[in-house]
Amino acid sequence: MKLSRRGFLASTGAAVAARALPQIASKTGGRRVLTLVYDKGLGMMRAVERVVP
Repeated sequence: MKLSRRGFLASTGAAVAARALPQIASKTGGRRVLTLVYDKGLGMMRAVERVVP
């Protein structure tokens, strides 16, 4: 699979957020909402997780 610089940065950022978000969510409380969005830069769907108070 060819991975552009933008794709690499996006996937790396998503991996870091996936590791950090559960720790942040447990401290702040609230509901976690998972949304699937189409990322034109990656050319595929990706999951975006938000914490809603």
